[in-house]
Amino acid sequence: MNDTNSPRYTPQGLLPTPEQTAIQLAQNKVVLIDANAGAAKTTTLAIRIGEALARKLAPEQILALTFTPEARDVMRQRLRDVGIPHATAARIAVMTFEDFAGQLLALGDVDEVKACPHVRQLKPYALEAIARTGERYAGSVDGLDLRTHNIALCQFLDMQLNLKATMALDADVEFMDVEEAATLLNVPVTDYLVTTEYERLRLGSGEGAQFRGPFDATYDLACALGTGGVAADDLPSYRVVVCDELHDLNEAAFRILNALIAQPQCFFVGAGDKDQVIHAKVGASEAFLNRRFKQAYPQLVRYPLTYSYRHGPHLAYAMAEFKHKPVDSRLPLHTEIRQAHYGDGGGDCAAKVVAAIGQWKRDGLPLDGCAVLIRDRHQSITIENALMQAGIGYRTPDMAGYLQRDEILFLRGMLAIALKDLAAVKSYEVRTAIVEALAIFAEVELSPQKMEQAKYAIGKDPQILEHFFSAYIDRDQQQSAQRLVTDTIAYLHSVGPDANAAEVLRAVCERMGLEAAARRIFVRPYDASVVARSVAGLVDAAVQSGQTLGDFWRTLNASEAFASRKREREFVLIECVANAKGKEFAHVILPFLETGEFPQPLCERGEEENLFYVAATRAKSRLTLLSPEDAERRSPFIAQMKLASGAAAADAAVLRNQAPPAAAPTRHYLTATFHEKEQVKALGAEYDLTRRAWFVPPGRDLQPFARWLKR
Repeated sequence: MNDTNSPRYTPQGLLPTPEQTAIQLAQNKVVLIDANAGAAKTTTLAIRIGEALARKLAPEQILALTFTPEARDVMRQRLRDVGIPHATAARIAVMTFEDFAGQLLALGDVDEVKACPHVRQLKPYALEAIARTGERYAGSVDGLDLRTHNIALCQFLDMQLNLKATMALDADVEFMDVEEAATLLNVPVTDYLVTTEYERLRLGSGEGAQFRGPFDATYDLACALGTGGVAADDLPSYRVVVCDELHDLNEAAFRILNALIAQPQCFFVGAGDKDQVIHAKVGASEAFLNRRFKQAYPQLVRYPLTYSYRHGPHLAYAMAEFKHKPVDSRLPLHTEIRQAHYGDGGGDCAAKVVAAIGQWKRDGLPLDGCAVLIRDRHQSITIENALMQAGIGYRTPDMAGYLQRDEILFLRGMLAIALKDLAAVKSYEVRTAIVEALAIFAEVELSPQKMEQAKYAIGKDPQILEHFFSAYIDRDQQQSAQRLVTDTIAYLHSVGPDANAAEVLRAVCERMGLEAAARRIFVRPYDASVVARSVAGLVDAAVQSGQTLGDFWRTLNASEAFASRKREREFVLIECVANAKGKEFAHVILPFLETGEFPQPLCERGEEENLFYVAATRAKSRLTLLSPEDAERRSPFIAQMKLASGAAAADAAVLRNQAPPAAAPTRHYLTATFHEKEQVKALGAEYDLTRRAWFVPPGRDLQPFARWLKR
């Protein structure tokens, strides 16, 4: 790196802050950026890349890593936004960790590895691994619990992802028995055995990977680096490596970064926010930002990015209080923080959501700028129903609407049996999902082949649903479950369409022991609690409607038609907070801010605080907080923001930010050809290596350059 301590790169259209300039000029081998939400992390990294290019570094010697395809695309755009020519930016390697690992591993793969980027593509392999586990260990391992329904498969793949992200599977268990190995990895014995069979299937008989699912390339490369299968010398040699969203770092990705940084000529700059660590399930941990980097690189330096460019000082100062760290804003924007309180029951909270959206619309602002961010999916039931009743379009892009969730599909199936009316569900896909949900929550295990047969037959001919349990389930299978199913169906056949819908739903839940079944089906207690709350939400919706069974059934199907209709241009987003990281919205509404909901007592408090921080900082213009009228029940997170005490300082900061910002130095680029370079150079022009063009520095007389000025 060159020792000249002044910027050689001037970004297009912006004047870097002193914080950004310090990062732009940093020449330490390892630089960490402690960034706040909305603090232009990606733009700052793009400026750092621009500086490297201006110092004559070839674009091919630069690597930019991200964790998601969305973040990768944003990084590519920011390179262009700061003025790096498209042709130059295209020569810079901008990749996700998975892209990078996959490309590197492909060089050594003997045969073409089948890519399975979607979890659904892994289902056949998971089923085969389960079958092999049964063949190998049935009768020799106590407590073997092999289930093949969709929820079990999803839980298995999630657990396996965690084991790979944390590199737990890399533990030395060669001389342990299966119970000891499972205990070491902190997973059930069944999941451990299925995982080992799955990996044998995936990796073949020593000839290399046969297929790779999400994150497998990152894991395989991390393993290869650790075992000598890939030496650090085999890695591409980069002079500058940058990494965005470093708070998503896990052990596998950290090992890859270490190998890259270990190269003698490599300089690393990574940006993250320890308060946005919310993906512990896939190995993310604040330990990397807070401790692991420092242990590996004692000479590293840290730089802050304090100022938010997403929201104004009122929200910035509230977050400073909430997280006990410096946060400010350079925007002359009063980001409103509004509060409203609701009474008992979710319906009143949902009504306040509708009211907040209605006010936003009356203010002349577009509905597609609104996002309702919920702690978890069970909270969407009353909100979805309230939006439908108000005729407000909505979408739930990263989570299923409540009518498509397994526990609700089960109850819809039981109502369909009672009314003999599955045909009212128009979608073939939803009908088949109902069939699978009935088997899951009745806890009757069908072979994958038999399940597919049942789904196809009933999906095509809804009238045979009432014979599902008798036709497809073996008489000698799980007698206790059979008895529950038989008794419940007999009850359902005894009620008519005029029965009270809420009473029927309650009876089904009690007779089937649905809450206890959820605790058996779901590995994590929190997931089981979400199912129980979701079911309670549907029952409450039936109570509030006061409808008969027949009317409530028709309402559910009409709601599905409303939710699945072609969207109009304006709609409201309903999203779980965990899926909203990296996004921003003009108006964020946070409902159900009450004890027992947010923070969630079954989850770690620090991660709950991070989730709230992520949720609140998605807002740009307005943040609406909805909490109970009873102050004792309100989420403690609201008080932690100390909204009243920071208001005066925030007002002053808005006024401060209204002063015209210092203009970015204006370079006047010239059209001088290669043969004219000596002429313009003699007149005082300078050469921009990044843009490959001559320019007149700010403050110089332009008259001598008139013939070359761009018009």
